[in-house]
Amino acid sequence: MHDEIMTVADVAEYLKMKPQTIYKWLQDGMIPAAKLGKEWRFKKSVIDAWLDKKMAESAYEEKKDSSE
Repeated sequence: MHDEIMTVADVAEYLKMKPQTIYKWLQDGMIPAAKLGKEWRFKKSVIDAWLDKKMAESAYEEKKDSSE
């Protein structure tokens, strides 16, 4: 199975964010990645799973807030 490896620029484009935001998230440990030498790399499948989890958490929070 091919699992695409992505750079910071790739992830920023994929998530429609600025690269600076991705670097901030990396500094804060908010996004899964591996540092290879001086460069950050991401697996697309891991980013997809992370995004799915974030979206599910967000939907749960919205549902919880609206029921209070």
